[in-house]
Amino acid sequence: MPNPKIPDARLLSAVPYLRPHAAVADIGTDHAYLPVYLVQNRLVDRALACDIRPGPLSSAKKNIQAAGLSDRIETLLTDGLHGVSPFVPDHILIFGMGGELIAKILSEAAWVQTPSIRLILQPMSRAEVLRRYLAETGFEIVGESLSRADGRIYQTICAEWTGEPIAMDPVDRLIGQVALQRDLPLYQELTEQKIRTLKKIIRGKEQAADENPTADRELLAALSARLDEMGGAK
Repeated sequence: MPNPKIPDARLLSAVPYLRPHAAVADIGTDHAYLPVYLVQNRLVDRALACDIRPGPLSSAKKNIQAAGLSDRIETLLTDGLHGVSPFVPDHILIFGMGGELIAKILSEAAWVQTPSIRLILQPMSRAEVLRRYLAETGFEIVGESLSRADGRIYQTICAEWTGEPIAMDPVDRLIGQVALQRDLPLYQELTEQKIRTLKKIIRGKEQAADENPTADRELLAALSARLDEMGGAK
């Protein structure tokens, strides 16, 4: 059996949140590197590799066959989570998409709103939109982690359904709860990045007569306070 392509730190950030004997649906699987790795290393029992594009899914099938895992990894050409429920996954992985798109995909699949399904999500952008959706819809964020790949910091979010909507602090929506972080130096670096970006946004709005940066200034102050708590430089 050939060795699988080892996923990078960004994809491997899902591993700590996998429960024993998991059945995983990987949405936007691309070449199925992650499902192949997880099954071949006995980190999950079975997987469903999903993608909206025929080309990548064809490549995924070839990689699955080459690894000799066709009996444990199925493939599905689909948009988001449509048609995934018959596989009965207890873990859903959505990596490599924007936070708004991930929230939309979840909102179109009410069947994921059950304690038996664990969500492992990695928004490439607008993480605050995704966290707000989760909190307001009744998902509790039970774990967060950060990883670095290709010179960029990625946020991975693990959530479970409770059915109880909660209010979330704007800073927690943007960068996650500090109590859940496994890598505080990387969390501090992410906070510093967000502060620099917010300062640029504020300067741009200040130069535009029709833009009001008040909310951005409030968020900047809150981010700066969070960074002060960690002893970081702004």
